[in-house]
Amino acid sequence: MDKIWLVIKREYLSRVQKKSFLLATLLTPLIFPIIMGAFLWIAMDEADSAALRIIEVIDENNMFFIESSEQYAFSYSNGDSEEGKDLVKSGERFGFLYIPKIDLSNPSGIVFYGDSNPSMNFINYLESSLKRRIEEQRLFESGIDPEVLSAYRTKVNIRAITLDNSGTETFSDATVNYVIGFFTGILIYIFIFVYGNQIMHGVIEEKSSRIVEILVSSLKPFQLMMGKIIGIGAVGLTQFLIWMILISSISFVVMGYFGMQMPQQQAMEMANSQMGSSISTETPEIAGILQVIQEINFIKLALTFIFYFLGGYLLYGAFFAAIGAAVDAPSEAQQFMLPITIPLLIAYMGLFVFVLNDPNSNVSFWLSIVPLTSPIAMMGRASYGIPFWDLALSMSLLIVGFLFSTWVAGKIYRIGILVHGTKVNYKTLWKWIKSE
Repeated sequence: MDKIWLVIKREYLSRVQKKSFLLATLLTPLIFPIIMGAFLWIAMDEADSAALRIIEVIDENNMFFIESSEQYAFSYSNGDSEEGKDLVKSGERFGFLYIPKIDLSNPSGIVFYGDSNPSMNFINYLESSLKRRIEEQRLFESGIDPEVLSAYRTKVNIRAITLDNSGTETFSDATVNYVIGFFTGILIYIFIFVYGNQIMHGVIEEKSSRIVEILVSSLKPFQLMMGKIIGIGAVGLTQFLIWMILISSISFVVMGYFGMQMPQQQAMEMANSQMGSSISTETPEIAGILQVIQEINFIKLALTFIFYFLGGYLLYGAFFAAIGAAVDAPSEAQQFMLPITIPLLIAYMGLFVFVLNDPNSNVSFWLSIVPLTSPIAMMGRASYGIPFWDLALSMSLLIVGFLFSTWVAGKIYRIGILVHGTKVNYKTLWKWIKSE
């Protein structure tokens, strides 16, 4: 154990003390707030300096009216379509909306002409405005007053409550759960790939420089492999924690500069404003989200994240180390990356297609149980609430999977780390695994 600790210490310090590590750790968190600040500045500057865009409208039905906005104004005339096109070509109008005589039951033939491609939001705005006016006209022609119908329309807000076996009620919100599962699952996916590759390249580098031959003379190959995996994992965890602190702090400053607030601040202010008073019935959505956030067990969620964060890395890190030991150059490692990449991609796609949409489906269950996919898939289910036995089974199998992957990787590492100039294939790896 002392020798493994020495390798962990060596791997950790040798990377943390590099200038490249310090630069990446300090500069990377600046990228996201700077990009966010640049986009906010461009958007705000564009909003302040943008000229009003005038849209010419020719309506042969004489029944459509589209409300102007801060960015778009609508001018109506009784000319023909050629006159409208000329206004666009001469630059007098930003665009031209032509509405011919239409059948209200099957409206067609409406065209927008512009000197550039219109945005999707603008087209959606036009379509929704026309659709609403057509529906109102059809109701009127059917003898139904649209205003009366509108007065009877009621918005329904369903609050989801989870009941456990003891009868305890817990409020939940699919949007909040989706966001938490999305970010935690993606973080684990990125972490495994980035630092797993660092393990592989580190092993290849030491093997090609023959440094490893000196190291294995004083410790066992398995000790060297485990020390390297844990040491690089500790580097990644350190870098990740620093990034989270710096990104949050810098984003807070950037958004404060533009007079905006972080979502956490907004939630806290709304919670404080409602403290000591009954929840307003006028904002049930906001009140519901705040109540959901308050009832989330963040300690349990954080512990679950740490377990799968480290468990997934250790499981795949052993495979990455084995690949690095089996080859002499990074280009040779590509042929062995497929068995590692496929389960990760399945977990990644399964997170979006199955887990986040229906965390209780059979596919979601098995994705969160199988060790090769559980680190990513289980985090997608964690925010929704996981039955105790599902979580216990998944964690147990992940530990077993890590021990098995370490045993397999150790067999390959023990022989491959000292083999040079040999063309290694899957048949060779299988022989190494079966060797005593």
